[in-house]
Amino acid sequence: MSDRYTRIYAAVRKVPRGRVATYGQIAIVAGLPGHARQVGYALHALTVSTGVPWQRIVNAKGMISLQPMRGGVNQRMLLESEGVKFDAAGRVSLMKFRWKKRR
Repeated sequence: MSDRYTRIYAAVRKVPRGRVATYGQIAIVAGLPGHARQVGYALHALTVSTGVPWQRIVNAKGMISLQPMRGGVNQRMLLESEGVKFDAAGRVSLMKFRWKKRR
């Protein structure tokens, strides 16, 4: 596993239950500003039995980027089980549910 992926996974593990972060936000926390796509690639590389809470990462619009048949439905169910709410358009309110990293 690359050092970048290790840093991305460490950043994702910091997102608490019931909160979400964006791909770009995780890139910044991992020390990779401007590399949001790389966060997506790293999360895609995870195995099914991972301990990394991948489901807590959404796009900048607060939406799940995965297609329903590729894990999007599962991601939504996992987030809802943590108390994250979606609106009728399938968006998470980033104002309400975005993780705010403590300094």
